[in-house]
Amino acid sequence: MLPLNTVVEDFISLFFPHYCLACSGSLVKGEDLLCTVCLTNLPKTNYHLYRENPIRNKLTGRLPLKHGWAFLKFRKSGIVQHLLHQLKYNNHPEVGVRLGQLFGRELLQSGFDKEFDLILPVPLHSSRKRQRGYNQSSMLAEGLSAAMNIQWDESISVRVQSTVTQTHKTKVERWENVKDVFAVEGLSNLKGKRILLVDDVITTGATLEACGQHLVSCGCSELSVACLAEAQ
Repeated sequence: MLPLNTVVEDFISLFFPHYCLACSGSLVKGEDLLCTVCLTNLPKTNYHLYRENPIRNKLTGRLPLKHGWAFLKFRKSGIVQHLLHQLKYNNHPEVGVRLGQLFGRELLQSGFDKEFDLILPVPLHSSRKRQRGYNQSSMLAEGLSAAMNIQWDESISVRVQSTVTQTHKTKVERWENVKDVFAVEGLSNLKGKRILLVDDVITTGATLEACGQHLVSCGCSELSVACLAEAQ
């Protein structure tokens, strides 16, 4: 005989089915947030398997990076774009946590859990965070932290100026938009630390460059970056 809570859950799911946040198809028992098909079809980059890869190469000469990665490939109208929309605009922070966990498990399997002392998300300005309710990059950091057992902190790197969206800006305009917007609070928690800086999407790398330069100037001993998705 099935436990009562299982019977109740099955009964509720008949009338209030759970849907995959990627394809909107119904989830079957044992699936959570993403269906098995969508999980299998995530367009992974596998950049963490190669020291020289497009993310690290893009930021070479701009940041003194040890590692640079993106987990997924962003394609217009694809699964990653849909998941990012759910994360950023449809109040689904759990998407960022889940994808961060998946990314973190792959990094863990490759031994990168010993490479970092602290995970820092690229910060949102306080006004944007109040509007959204959370920082989407913090959700990614939380998932990475859980998978690799590395501390994360969203209070050290802060955004002191609100900026307009980077969408449709040129590379130069993106840099001008973010070059002076970051600050560090609690220097003692940063100095000498091997930092993994995380963001949701990398396009030109201007935001990561501005934030990363500030972290280096404030005394972190090593800097690496990890993004949820790479956009062309």
